[in-house]
Amino acid sequence: MLPLLRHARYVLSENPVTGLAFGLFALFLIAALFGPVLAPYNPLQSNAAMALKPPSAAHWFGTDQLGRDIFSRVLVATRLDLTIAFASVILAFMLGALSGVAAGYFGGWTDRIVGRLADTIMAFPLFVLAMGIVAALGNEVINIVIATAIINFPLYARVARAEANVRRDAGFVEAARLSGNGEARVVLGHVLPNIMPIMMVQMSLTMGYAILNAAGLSFIGLGVRPPDAEWGIMVAEGANFIQSGEWWIALFPGATLMLAVFCFNLLGDGLRDIIDPRMRT
Repeated sequence: MLPLLRHARYVLSENPVTGLAFGLFALFLIAALFGPVLAPYNPLQSNAAMALKPPSAAHWFGTDQLGRDIFSRVLVATRLDLTIAFASVILAFMLGALSGVAAGYFGGWTDRIVGRLADTIMAFPLFVLAMGIVAALGNEVINIVIATAIINFPLYARVARAEANVRRDAGFVEAARLSGNGEARVVLGHVLPNIMPIMMVQMSLTMGYAILNAAGLSFIGLGVRPPDAEWGIMVAEGANFIQSGEWWIALFPGATLMLAVFCFNLLGDGLRDIIDPRMRT
C-alpha cells in the first residue's frame, strides 16, 4: 500500500494537470457529501421579490425566475448528478466487465452471446435508446441509472473481452491453472485484476458521459423532475431567458456540468498512471 501511495504522490507532483483533476474531484466530492449543509439558501424556496437578480455578494450565481438561489441549487445538485453517474457506472462495470471477461476467456457461445448483445445495443443511437428506456420505464432516478448503464454496457464488455482474450494464455494464467485453481477462480482472481487499470480509465471516462446523459435527459424533460435541483433541468430553465439577458441562469449550471466532465476525463489518465503496475517500474 505504501509503495502505491508514494507512486501516486510522484504522479501528482510530476503532472500538474492530473493534480488539478484530482483537486476538482475532491471539490465535487465535498459538494456532493456536504452540499445541503454548505448551501447558503434553501434550494427549493421561492422568493418572488428576488426573481432574476444578477450575480451579487448576496447571491453569487444570481437567482432564477422564481427567486431561488442558483449557487445553492448548483451545490445541492452535485449530490444527485454524481449519485446517478456513480451508480450507473458501477452497474455497467459489473455487467459489462464480468460478461466481457467471460466472453474473452471462454470464447465459444459465451463470446457470441455477449458480442451479439453488445452489437444490438450499439446498433441504436445511444442517447435515443436511453430516451426510449426512460420513457418506457418512467422518469425516475433508478430508471435513469438503468438506462445509462445499458447504453454503457458495450463499452465495458468490448474492452474487457479484448483484454481477457489477450491474457487467457499468459504465463501467470497457465501457472494459476497448474496450481489447481478452477476456471472461475482464475477469471476472478487473476484475469480480472490484471485488466482493472484499463477498466478504471474506462470508468472515469464514462463517468463524464453518464453525467452528460443524465443532464441531457433532464434537459428534454425525461430525467429528474422539477423542482428538484439538477444541472440539466437548470440549464433547460435558463435557456428560456438567454435572449432576454438573464445569462447567469444557464451559464453557471452549464459551466459546472462542463467542469465535471472535464474533471473525469482528465482523471482517467491519472488513474491509469497510478494503478497500472507497469507504470511503477
